[in-house]
Amino acid sequence: MDNFKSVSKGIVCGIRDSICGTVMVIQLDKAQGQVARTKRPVEELSTLAKRRAASTPKQPKTPKKEEPRVIHRILQCCALNGGVFWISILAFNSLVLPALRTLTHIIFGGSPGLAVTVWSWLKPTLSYTFGALWVLPLFFLSKIVNSLWFQDIADSAYRHSRGRPHLLPSFSKLIADALFSVLIQALFLVQGMVVSLLPIVAIGQLISILHMCLLYSMYAFEYKWFNMGWELHKRLSFIENNWPYFIGFGLPLAILTSLPSSYVISGCVFSILFPLFIISGNEAEPYVGSCDYPLRLFSPVVCFSNAIFNRTMGSSDIPVRTPNLTPLSSAFPSPQSSKLRSDKRR
Repeated sequence: MDNFKSVSKGIVCGIRDSICGTVMVIQLDKAQGQVARTKRPVEELSTLAKRRAASTPKQPKTPKKEEPRVIHRILQCCALNGGVFWISILAFNSLVLPALRTLTHIIFGGSPGLAVTVWSWLKPTLSYTFGALWVLPLFFLSKIVNSLWFQDIADSAYRHSRGRPHLLPSFSKLIADALFSVLIQALFLVQGMVVSLLPIVAIGQLISILHMCLLYSMYAFEYKWFNMGWELHKRLSFIENNWPYFIGFGLPLAILTSLPSSYVISGCVFSILFPLFIISGNEAEPYVGSCDYPLRLFSPVVCFSNAIFNRTMGSSDIPVRTPNLTPLSSAFPSPQSSKLRSDKRR
């Protein structure tokens, strides 16, 4: 009974921390505005310095590039994914197609059968053309842009609350951790889709939701942990040993993204809400020790990923370690592909 209460408390704490991002983003934006104002001191010049400045030709000053505000990046994510992407899809399905269907029936009003036949091949043709020429390119473009904006949001929030990031010591280990993490996430997503196909529908859907909760929590906290220098095996171990909290943390996003029937619309919902979860994960202190039994859902994909790396690249080329699934200490002292791109730009 005590274990059940502790697990329930961990889930509730995770849900509470996940929805705090809406409040925290306002506080973070105010703090960033105050810091920006304090970094502009007015220098008092002496009389001699003023004469020298007046006699020398003025050099054009290059404006210093300021760090993007978190609220600006969040609004950009909403504008791209909601204002451009989502609304364009809704407008096509709710306005353009019905208008063209009405126009078809008006043109072929004399023969209703011909109008139905023409519309039966015209509708899928328009839908496939719209998807191939607009939805698909914009979808991939938004994924790239979102990954860069998500990284900016995570870095700004981390520098404000915790200071300078502490990345992994070597560049080769950084690349290995990034590649292995991306592979783990992709395989874990596939694993969640596979379990949803279990014969007992309710159990399959429940286990699939649990997968998505843990995956979304990993997405949100990984920016913070990566900046703290945590390696992948430590990040996975921490999630598996404190699974009640991370199930609760990822539950709101998992439910909201599962409501749309379209995968593209679900991706738009995720991209709009995920920045808030990044900030929540950066500020949260996970509730640890709520369960004595780890939920080792990542173990199958870790073993499969190790087999892929050992077969394709060899164990000596990339220093990948199998996650240590022994319990971690309760002390709570990192999205990798976008982090590598941002490091290269610097």
